[in-house]
Amino acid sequence: MARYSKKASKKVEKVMHEYKRGDLKSGPGGKGGKVKNRKQAIAIGISEARAAGAKVPAKKKAGRKTAGKKMAGKKTASRKTATKRGPGRPAGKKTVKKTAAKRKTAARKSPAARKSRRGPGRPPKK
Repeated sequence: MARYSKKASKKVEKVMHEYKRGDLKSGPGGKGGKVKNRKQAIAIGISEARAAGAKVPAKKKAGRKTAGKKMAGKKTASRKTATKRGPGRPAGKKTVKKTAAKRKTAARKSPAARKSRRGPGRPPKK
């Protein structure tokens, strides 16, 4: 049994021809600009065939996670990294940089920090 119908393959063939000539545009109404990637051109052809009602396999759907599942995933990920690093070993350079950057942005956002940046000579902002 064929995965794609003849109608679908003709549609992809037509789109690939447009791509090779440089006429294929992406996005609604071609506002996304010229397609420069072969795989993107094939994807456009398949989606057009699907819209025309040709036999094409369904898109893979990304399952939506509930809040509980998201938290469970985060817990296991942090556990994995902790065991990978070992109990007495320090965090890597990237982790240290990220936490330092977070602290800086938090300090910048605080109202006290904003007042101190303004300086003593300027009147308070209303």
